Amino acid sequence: MSQFDKPKILVVNDDAASLLALTSLLEQWADECNYEVLSARSGQDALRQVLRHDFAVILLDVNMPGMDGFETAEAIHQRPRSADIPIIFVTAFLADEIDRLKAYQRGAADFMFTPVIPQILRAKVQVFVTLAMKNEELRRQADALSQHAADLSATNARLLCEIEERHAAERKNSAKDEFLAMLGHELRNPLSAISSASALLGMAGAGAESAARARLIIQRQTQHLSRIVDDLLDLSRAMSGKILLSRKQLDMAALVGSCLDTFRATGRTGRYDLHATLDAAWVDGDATRLEQIASNLIDNALKYTPAGGSIDIAVGCDGADVVLTVRDSGVGIAADLLPQVFDVFVQGSISIDRSQGGLGIGLSLVRRLVELHGGSVSARSPGPNGGSTFEIRLPRAQAAVQAAAPAPAQPAGGKPTVLLIEDNEDGREMMAIMLSSYGYTVLQSADGLQGVELAQASLPDVALVDIGLPGIDGYEVARRLRREAATRGIRLIALTGYGLAEDQRRVLEAGFDRHLVKPVDLAALLAQLGDTAAAG
Repeated sequence: MSQFDKPKILVVNDDAASLLALTSLLEQWADECNYEVLSARSGQDALRQVLRHDFAVILLDVNMPGMDGFETAEAIHQRPRSADIPIIFVTAFLADEIDRLKAYQRGAADFMFTPVIPQILRAKVQVFVTLAMKNEELRRQADALSQHAADLSATNARLLCEIEERHAAERKNSAKDEFLAMLGHELRNPLSAISSASALLGMAGAGAESAARARLIIQRQTQHLSRIVDDLLDLSRAMSGKILLSRKQLDMAALVGSCLDTFRATGRTGRYDLHATLDAAWVDGDATRLEQIASNLIDNALKYTPAGGSIDIAVGCDGADVVLTVRDSGVGIAADLLPQVFDVFVQGSISIDRSQGGLGIGLSLVRRLVELHGGSVSARSPGPNGGSTFEIRLPRAQAAVQAAAPAPAQPAGGKPTVLLIEDNEDGREMMAIMLSSYGYTVLQSADGLQGVELAQASLPDVALVDIGLPGIDGYEVARRLRREAATRGIRLIALTGYGLAEDQRRVLEAGFDRHLVKPVDLAALLAQLGDTAAAG
């Protein structure tokens, strides 16, 4: 019975005249007593009505053909929903004690005898109508209390959640503040070194040896700044789901071995007892991202292991998984830090000297790149000074033979003529000087429209085009050069600070042959120009 329903009374009688008389009598008081009257001509009809409605009381004729009143009452009270409906039996004869007992056993609330006395009928019906209304009111109050209790519980849970979120936000803000302070330190160090080395190059009394050392410092610190920017961008892309993997089948052992060769070539491994066990293990993954994973783990081991310590690196198969393990004897990980070691901005104890360096985002990037490959990463450590072990698990793939990529063809007649379209004056000047020192003829343009005109006039072999140009951007430069028959064959290389997979796709769709991200690695650029001797 809903909040807006009137209580209902069901009158059941097979005799049409009796049924009409009883329902008419009840309907006289319906508005005053606030109820509604329904009728049924048989026991089966009464059961159908009970299925459709809830009733405050049922007036049920005892003597009906087919299903009599007793059988009807029993059937009504067998249903859980209608089991508590009070039934008043109506009969034309005086029931003996046996009939009364039989009626009460089937759930009768009372008896009435015909002819019905109107005042008695009204009084009895009114009792049950009032009771139904009180029960409905109690039910609504109980529902309201239940809803109120549920609302209070939900509010309490929400408050507890908000308190925990506030505490978590405060912890994150604290970690971010520490990270920003650390980032400022990490940026100022190489910038200070570059500034000092640049000043030294400008001094009249600087000798050749000092100048050469200053140039090496500038090169090394510029690479360090580039790595910091790349780490920040890669982590941002990974967290926002913007990294698209370029998958192919590759040998994880060969990839890790190549990473180790790079660390050895830069002198990073000389002070350590390093052991590598690399068994062939094939995965379906992005070579660049998997190299980032391996390099970050190896770099982490080198960074936190004192000189003379041991580092063990292993690649192998374990059932359906390829497993990369990096184990070191370094400073270890405290028990309270271990569960958070892959979280963003989390790093071990931060000292004022920052002897380890780094931003503390490498392991977070590792976790996200591993998850993108459908793998898992875990860390173990017995505690401070107990060393640590990092394990990467990736889905195993079938071995495949990789075809060697063809080297760019050397232009006929020697080194190609290069058109450099770059709006940054300092960057354009330094790139032109560098290429000229390697024997290239370099043409320069500071904007897109001028660059297109210069290309049409001089027909260079290669055009190095910045994307963010004034006038028309690098994409439009490429499209215009590809439309003209005279300039269609120029080799187009995009030089840009935009390095997302979406940016690479747009570059290739615009008509570029290659996409290089700033700051451009000299060896990579020379290789693209076909100068393999200079690149080596």
